[in-house]
Amino acid sequence: MFLLIYLVMIICVLICVSFVTLLERKVLGYIQLRKGPNKLGLIGLLQPFSDGLKLFFKEQIIPYKSNYMIYYMSPIFLLFLSFLLWTLFPFLFNIYNFDYGIMFFMVCTGMGVYGIMLSGWSSNSNYALLGSLRSVAQVISYEVSMIMIMLCFIIFIISYNLLYFMYYQHLNWFLFMCFPLFFCWMSSCLAETNRSPFDFAEGESELVSGFNVEYSSGGFAFIFLSEYMNIIFMSLLTVIIFLGCDLWSLFFYVKIMLIVFWFIWVRGVLPRFRYDKLMYLTWKLFLPLSLNMFMFYLGILIYMFNI
Repeated sequence: MFLLIYLVMIICVLICVSFVTLLERKVLGYIQLRKGPNKLGLIGLLQPFSDGLKLFFKEQIIPYKSNYMIYYMSPIFLLFLSFLLWTLFPFLFNIYNFDYGIMFFMVCTGMGVYGIMLSGWSSNSNYALLGSLRSVAQVISYEVSMIMIMLCFIIFIISYNLLYFMYYQHLNWFLFMCFPLFFCWMSSCLAETNRSPFDFAEGESELVSGFNVEYSSGGFAFIFLSEYMNIIFMSLLTVIIFLGCDLWSLFFYVKIMLIVFWFIWVRGVLPRFRYDKLMYLTWKLFLPLSLNMFMFYLGILIYMFNI
């Protein structure tokens, strides 16, 4: 029964990904004072299906000097990790007990960098290799502070289970208690999903298309799907941690779509950061702030238990 429900959820997520791509093209179009896709179907609603068919039926081009097996398997590995992340969706009906959900999330996001690194290295292309090296340095920089931010909330709920966020935010959202951490978290989410202004791994203006420059057809589609599934999942996680996690409510899904819209809006209005500025931001600002907040909340917790 769980496998059936998980399969239905993955199909829904994939359909959601296709329409998020349409939303992105529409929003970016209106930001740039143009229409975006509007010919295929009513107001362009069939455009994602057309793009998907085109991608999967194109010829798969494999670079002659690439490391074939790693080159071929890296996009599949990235997509598999994105599918794994969605097992964390907090079902209210107890299909299975995922008490270590936050730790599982940390492991999966930490593994994601290997897919990008190997896809860039195995292509045997200078641009792809530079993109993958940037990605590795980027992950090392922001994931430390990201984990520290999550530890602050583990102190609040005294559990790794994502469902506990719903119980503990019944009367008050964590957003109001941890406003500075919210901004650090949102910036880290942009870096986690390789989105502008932190899209150094695929910097189009410098690296053609970064780590995925040599991929075409299905390989590119898998990387594309993985990236957008991660965007939707990070939006889900943001709503769970900061914005109430009211799973019974339709407003829960509205909030997810608002965060997804924010991802797209940021891409439309902010230029790409300089690479050293991301390093400075994460090591000099996010990490000290998250460490201080962690010690502060830990001190409150110890004080309350002593009382």
